[in-house]
Amino acid sequence: MSTKVVCDIAVSADGYAAGPGQTADKPFGDGPVDQLTSWMFQTPEENKAELDAITAAGAYVMGRNMFGPGRGEWDLDWKGWWGDEPPYHAPVFVLTHHPREPLVMGGGTTFTFVTEGIHAALKQAKEAAGDRDVAIAGGAATINQYLREGLIDELRTHVTPVVLGAGERLFDGVPSQNLEIVSARPASLVTHITYRFQR
Repeated sequence: MSTKVVCDIAVSADGYAAGPGQTADKPFGDGPVDQLTSWMFQTPEENKAELDAITAAGAYVMGRNMFGPGRGEWDLDWKGWWGDEPPYHAPVFVLTHHPREPLVMGGGTTFTFVTEGIHAALKQAKEAAGDRDVAIAGGAATINQYLREGLIDELRTHVTPVVLGAGERLFDGVPSQNLEIVSARPASLVTHITYRFQR
Protein backbone atom coordinates (compact mmCIF):
# COMPACT_ATOMS: atom_id res chain seq x y z
CA MET A 1 0.00 0.00 0.00
CA SER A 2 1.50 3.35 -1.01
CA THR A 3 1.78 6.21 1.44
CA LYS A 4 -1.02 8.76 1.23
CA VAL A 5 -0.57 12.42 2.03
CA VAL A 6 -3.52 13.44 4.19
CA CYS A 7 -4.55 16.61 5.92
CA ASP A 8 -6.95 17.32 8.79
CA ILE A 9 -8.04 20.88 9.42
CA ALA A 10 -10.76 22.40 11.61
CA VAL A 11 -12.37 25.41 9.95
CA SER A 12 -15.17 27.86 10.58
CA ALA A 13 -18.27 27.87 8.39
CA ASP A 14 -16.63 30.65 6.35
CA GLY A 15 -13.43 28.63 5.89
CA TYR A 16 -11.03 30.13 8.42
CA ALA A 17 -8.64 27.91 10.38
CA ALA A 18 -7.58 30.74 12.72
CA GLY A 19 -8.69 34.26 13.44
CA PRO A 20 -6.59 37.42 13.07
CA GLY A 21 -4.10 38.51 15.75
CA GLN A 22 -2.36 35.23 16.58
CA THR A 23 0.07 35.47 19.53
CA ALA A 24 1.75 33.11 22.00
CA ASP A 25 -1.21 33.66 24.35
CA LYS A 26 -3.79 33.28 21.55
CA PRO A 27 -2.50 30.65 19.11
CA PHE A 28 -5.79 30.68 17.15
CA GLY A 29 -6.09 34.48 17.15
CA ASP A 30 -9.07 36.66 18.00
CA GLY A 31 -12.76 35.88 17.83
CA PRO A 32 -14.78 32.81 18.91
CA VAL A 33 -11.90 30.56 17.86
CA ASP A 34 -12.36 28.09 20.74
CA GLN A 35 -15.29 26.70 18.79
CA LEU A 36 -12.94 25.45 16.08
CA THR A 37 -11.66 22.72 18.38
CA SER A 38 -14.38 22.45 21.03
CA TRP A 39 -15.67 19.22 19.43
CA MET A 40 -12.33 17.55 20.21
CA PHE A 41 -12.58 18.24 23.94
CA GLN A 42 -16.31 18.49 24.69
CA THR A 43 -17.51 15.51 22.62
CA PRO A 44 -14.47 13.25 22.10
CA GLU A 45 -16.43 9.99 22.17
CA GLU A 46 -18.82 11.23 19.49
CA ASN A 47 -15.82 12.06 17.29
CA LYS A 48 -13.50 9.20 18.24
CA ALA A 49 -12.98 7.90 14.69
CA GLU A 50 -11.95 11.33 13.41
CA LEU A 51 -9.68 12.00 16.38
CA ASP A 52 -8.01 8.61 15.96
CA ALA A 53 -7.41 9.35 12.27
CA ILE A 54 -5.72 12.68 13.09
CA THR A 55 -3.05 10.94 15.17
CA ALA A 56 -2.66 7.82 12.98
CA ALA A 57 -0.03 9.18 10.59
CA GLY A 58 3.51 7.87 10.53
CA ALA A 59 5.00 11.37 10.18
CA TYR A 60 3.80 14.98 10.08
CA VAL A 61 4.72 18.24 8.37
CA MET A 62 3.81 21.60 9.88
CA GLY A 63 4.59 25.24 9.32
CA ARG A 64 6.56 27.28 11.79
CA ASN A 65 3.42 29.20 12.71
CA MET A 66 1.85 25.98 13.98
CA PHE A 67 4.93 25.12 16.03
CA GLY A 68 5.20 28.54 17.66
CA PRO A 69 4.52 32.28 17.41
CA GLY A 70 8.07 33.44 16.54
CA ARG A 71 9.25 34.42 13.06
CA GLY A 72 12.94 35.34 13.47
CA GLU A 73 15.82 33.50 15.10
CA TRP A 74 14.75 30.69 17.40
CA ASP A 75 14.06 31.06 21.10
CA LEU A 76 15.56 27.71 22.05
CA ASP A 77 13.47 27.56 25.21
CA TRP A 78 10.33 27.32 23.03
CA LYS A 79 9.41 23.66 22.47
CA GLY A 80 5.96 23.98 20.93
CA TRP A 81 2.45 24.54 22.23
CA TRP A 82 1.92 20.99 23.54
CA GLY A 83 4.14 20.55 26.62
CA ASP A 84 6.72 17.82 27.16
CA GLU A 85 4.71 15.07 25.41
CA PRO A 86 3.11 16.34 22.18
CA PRO A 87 0.18 14.36 20.73
CA TYR A 88 1.98 13.28 17.55
CA HIS A 89 4.07 10.32 18.85
CA ALA A 90 5.92 10.34 15.51
CA PRO A 91 8.47 12.41 13.59
CA VAL A 92 7.33 15.98 12.86
CA PHE A 93 9.04 18.11 10.19
CA VAL A 94 8.73 21.85 10.80
CA LEU A 95 9.12 24.27 7.88
CA THR A 96 11.32 27.24 8.78
CA HIS A 97 13.84 29.71 7.36
CA HIS A 98 16.01 29.43 10.48
CA PRO A 99 18.06 26.27 11.18
CA ARG A 100 17.65 24.52 14.51
CA GLU A 101 18.86 21.20 15.87
CA PRO A 102 16.24 18.42 16.13
CA LEU A 103 14.15 18.53 19.29
CA VAL A 104 13.40 15.18 20.94
CA MET A 105 10.25 15.21 23.09
CA GLY A 106 8.43 12.64 25.22
CA GLY A 107 6.16 9.98 23.74
CA GLY A 108 8.09 9.44 20.52
CA THR A 109 7.76 12.92 18.98
CA THR A 110 10.89 14.43 17.42
CA PHE A 111 10.68 17.85 15.76
CA THR A 112 13.07 18.20 12.82
CA PHE A 113 13.45 21.70 11.37
CA VAL A 114 13.57 21.86 7.57
CA THR A 115 14.91 24.95 5.77
CA GLU A 116 14.81 23.57 2.20
CA GLY A 117 11.08 24.04 1.55
CA ILE A 118 7.88 22.02 1.31
CA HIS A 119 9.12 19.35 -1.12
CA ALA A 120 12.15 18.53 1.04
CA ALA A 121 10.00 18.34 4.18
CA LEU A 122 7.52 16.01 2.48
CA LYS A 123 10.31 13.78 1.17
CA GLN A 124 11.79 13.44 4.66
CA ALA A 125 8.36 12.78 6.15
CA LYS A 126 7.61 10.03 3.61
CA GLU A 127 10.92 8.35 4.37
CA ALA A 128 10.21 8.54 8.11
CA ALA A 129 6.61 7.29 7.79
CA GLY A 130 7.47 4.00 6.08
CA ASP A 131 4.22 2.46 4.84
CA ARG A 132 2.03 4.75 6.98
CA ASP A 133 0.42 7.99 5.85
CA VAL A 134 2.03 11.41 6.05
CA ALA A 135 -0.12 14.21 7.47
CA ILE A 136 0.19 17.89 6.62
CA ALA A 137 -0.71 19.24 10.04
CA GLY A 138 -1.08 22.96 9.32
CA GLY A 139 -1.57 25.77 9.68
CA ALA A 140 -3.67 27.03 6.81
CA ALA A 141 -0.82 28.81 4.99
CA THR A 142 1.26 25.62 4.96
CA ILE A 143 -1.68 23.48 3.85
CA ASN A 144 -2.41 25.94 1.06
CA GLN A 145 1.19 25.68 -0.18
CA TYR A 146 0.83 21.88 -0.46
CA LEU A 147 -2.61 22.24 -2.09
CA ARG A 148 -1.22 24.65 -4.69
CA GLU A 149 1.41 22.07 -5.61
CA GLY A 150 -1.14 19.23 -5.80
CA LEU A 151 0.65 17.25 -3.07
CA ILE A 152 -2.29 16.34 -0.81
CA ASP A 153 -4.26 13.18 -1.64
CA GLU A 154 -7.02 13.42 0.97
CA LEU A 155 -8.35 16.52 2.76
CA ARG A 156 -10.40 16.00 5.92
CA THR A 157 -12.21 19.18 6.92
CA HIS A 158 -13.90 19.56 10.28
CA VAL A 159 -16.39 22.38 9.78
CA THR A 160 -17.66 24.14 12.90
CA PRO A 161 -20.80 26.30 13.11
CA VAL A 162 -19.07 29.64 13.73
CA VAL A 163 -18.22 32.58 11.45
CA LEU A 164 -14.84 34.24 12.09
CA GLY A 165 -14.95 36.80 9.27
CA ALA A 166 -11.17 37.14 8.93
CA GLY A 167 -7.91 35.35 9.62
CA GLU A 168 -6.10 32.40 8.03
CA ARG A 169 -8.35 30.85 5.39
CA LEU A 170 -8.17 27.42 3.82
CA PHE A 171 -7.82 27.48 -0.01
CA ASP A 172 -6.40 31.02 -0.18
CA GLY A 173 -4.41 31.22 -3.42
CA VAL A 174 -5.28 27.62 -4.39
CA PRO A 175 -6.24 27.19 -8.07
CA SER A 176 -9.57 25.68 -9.08
CA GLN A 177 -9.75 21.90 -8.97
CA ASN A 178 -12.27 19.09 -8.68
CA LEU A 179 -12.89 17.29 -5.41
CA GLU A 180 -14.65 14.01 -4.76
CA ILE A 181 -16.58 13.72 -1.50
CA VAL A 182 -15.36 10.55 0.19
CA SER A 183 -17.49 10.89 3.30
CA ALA A 184 -19.56 13.39 5.24
CA ARG A 185 -20.78 13.03 8.80
CA PRO A 186 -22.56 15.59 10.95
CA ALA A 187 -22.01 15.54 14.71
CA SER A 188 -23.37 17.83 17.42
CA LEU A 189 -20.56 20.43 17.27
CA VAL A 190 -18.92 19.76 13.87
CA THR A 191 -19.46 18.32 10.40
CA HIS A 192 -16.68 16.08 9.10
CA ILE A 193 -16.22 16.17 5.31
CA THR A 194 -13.46 14.20 3.62
CA TYR A 195 -12.43 15.05 0.05
CA ARG A 196 -10.22 13.28 -2.45
CA PHE A 197 -8.59 15.26 -5.25
CA GLN A 198 -9.44 14.27 -8.82
CA ARG A 199 -6.28 14.57 -10.90
